[in-house]
Amino acid sequence: MSVYREYLKNQVREILTNYGKIDILWLDFSFPGKFGKDHDDWGSVELMKLVRELQPEILVNDRADLKDYAGGWDFTTPEQFKVPEWPTYEGKKIPWETCQTFSGSWGYYRDEHTWKDTKQLLVLLIESVSKGGNLLLNVGPTGRGTIDYRAENALNSMGDWMKFNSRSIYDCTEAPESFSVPDHSLLTYNPKTNRLYIHLLDYPLQNFTLKGYKGKIKYAQFLHDASEIKISAPRGHWVKQELSQNDINLSLPVNKPPVEIPVIELILED
Repeated sequence: MSVYREYLKNQVREILTNYGKIDILWLDFSFPGKFGKDHDDWGSVELMKLVRELQPEILVNDRADLKDYAGGWDFTTPEQFKVPEWPTYEGKKIPWETCQTFSGSWGYYRDEHTWKDTKQLLVLLIESVSKGGNLLLNVGPTGRGTIDYRAENALNSMGDWMKFNSRSIYDCTEAPESFSVPDHSLLTYNPKTNRLYIHLLDYPLQNFTLKGYKGKIKYAQFLHDASEIKISAPRGHWVKQELSQNDINLSLPVNKPPVEIPVIELILED
């Protein structure tokens, strides 16, 4: 391991010296224990000192087995599963991103047949942002160095959705606790513009109730076409359901808009 440790250190030095400012260093992976490698095997402490010296503003993930070492990591990286809530460490929310694949493999695999569909990928993206995180989506090139047609199709489909709905993703994070999450939806929030985004995973019928939203919204519209959505008092007199004077109703078109996941943009009161 001593030979490899020196090789690793020299490689990191070269990367962080010869290519200008580096924003992120993504290390992979430590498995402390009998059959794995830990921070002593990698020389992680000395390696991280070198990283911080060469690139003081760099962000480093948490895979060098330095969770309890000051400055040993900046963000955590759950892999191949969706977190139930914003991850925490010692009781505090921490920066995070999930690393995921289009299918079951990290590299190109010709005979892989478990590719996620467009809606699965978009939900993965939206849900990550809705919990304050980032999505790292892996693409494995073919032996010719090109992107597999299945990955290209998936990226194009996501791009088609992002073309008009990217405002609900970029610069967005978890919504404030004062906004309840409607059924079959995901919320994202842009704190800079004070706008809330409702992602309709299962398109509702015409009347869409937002509980506790009264007095909080200036204007509502669909993101894909910027068409206005009428806001009114809640409608529930035909069914036995509890409606509050603090609820509002959004009048949606009967037919689902022609996008995989429609997004409602709410411009909030100051």
